[in-house]
Amino acid sequence: MDYYEIKLTLCSNTETGRDVLSAMLADAGFESFVESEGGLNAYISETLYSEEVIAGVLENFPLADTEVHYHIEKIADRNWNEEWEKHFFEPIIIGGQVVIHSSFHKDIPQLKYNIVIDPKMAFGTGHHATTALMVSYLVESDLNGKSFLDMGCGTAVLSILAKLKNAEPVTAIDIDEWSYQNSLENIRLNHTPDIRVLLGDAGLLGKETFDVIFANINRNILLQDIPVYAKCMRSGSALFLSGFYKEDMELIREKCEENRLQFVSYREKENWVAVHYKNC
Repeated sequence: MDYYEIKLTLCSNTETGRDVLSAMLADAGFESFVESEGGLNAYISETLYSEEVIAGVLENFPLADTEVHYHIEKIADRNWNEEWEKHFFEPIIIGGQVVIHSSFHKDIPQLKYNIVIDPKMAFGTGHHATTALMVSYLVESDLNGKSFLDMGCGTAVLSILAKLKNAEPVTAIDIDEWSYQNSLENIRLNHTPDIRVLLGDAGLLGKETFDVIFANINRNILLQDIPVYAKCMRSGSALFLSGFYKEDMELIREKCEENRLQFVSYREKENWVAVHYKNC
């Protein structure tokens, strides 16, 4: 699949500006973001690309003192592992127990959970705040023998960690073809073959139920799919959500309470949030 790269230059290149811009673009279907010298590079699949949508996002950019310019370029399929190795991806340690690295990294620290991720264009190396927050929740969860669902699995890093923590069965779902293929590759790299990977959205879930559900997507998709997740939860099931900002927590709370889910806790990093709800 081909992708579009949008090079965005912010006249006032601040962390807040980049975070707001990436959140708005994520809601518009963008999958990956890389900070650049002038601002941000954003990537979206050819099937989701719309120049009108991009123009609409920038017209509604809420920071009045920040002007945004952009350049669009279509990029053909390439060796994304090589691109990540050259420019972006460094090993990351989360919670002192998990190290996430790629197959090209050397001298990796030996921790309890060692996960190999060759990310290509798929989201989920652990560097983004939302992935790190979800990993921190996951590493503390008792998953032994519990059924696990990873919605918007990206690279399948959460599914792989769940499997290493003895979750059974484990299901990973993503709507993006690249993420689907990349998940299969990373599952093989980590010798966790019993993870079921599906291409699609929450419409695939049907009447199946899970003990633990992790969904790291974006606010709008979560609000749409929380009722579906709730139907897939039994008494005592846990739901962890991320991919949105702290100011969006109230919208998420209202939707969860509408579906009889009880708030447990939340975690915050760089204004991104992960929340934990349960079905009582």
